[in-house]
Amino acid sequence: MPKLDKFDIAILNCLQEDARATNVEIAERVNLSPSPCLRRIRNLEKSGLLRGYRADIDRKEAGLGLTVFVELKVGHHSKENSEAQQAALLAIPEIVACHLISGAADFLAEVVVEDLAGYERVMSEKLLTLPGISDLRSNFAIRSIKTNGVLTLPQPA
Repeated sequence: MPKLDKFDIAILNCLQEDARATNVEIAERVNLSPSPCLRRIRNLEKSGLLRGYRADIDRKEAGLGLTVFVELKVGHHSKENSEAQQAALLAIPEIVACHLISGAADFLAEVVVEDLAGYERVMSEKLLTLPGISDLRSNFAIRSIKTNGVLTLPQPA
């Protein structure tokens, strides 16, 4: 991972605010000339720190009105089981985020679907068929207050 300086952090903040900003616009905002700015962006991409660019789609407007946070508990813990479960979770497109957690559950998955019937389908056809899952608990979001928040990046020393 590259050591980030104030210019790298400023560039990343600009891209988080507007990933469609041109290199010239970003360079102006971070007080660099375009050529070194572009070189820094390419280095951030090559290092893997800047993983990609994507559109921020309004879920509700796209017809995806239900967000469910699903706690999944594993019946038997082993490295092989964990890898199989993670691969299976990654293969479910309705899961937009998933975390290995500590506590009562082992995984917390964010599932986004059209409606309750859509979630029932995902739950019965995909989640309940996952390898080694012993318990599943669904928590329905009543309203989303904040999604896709911007990361507060650490400032260089």
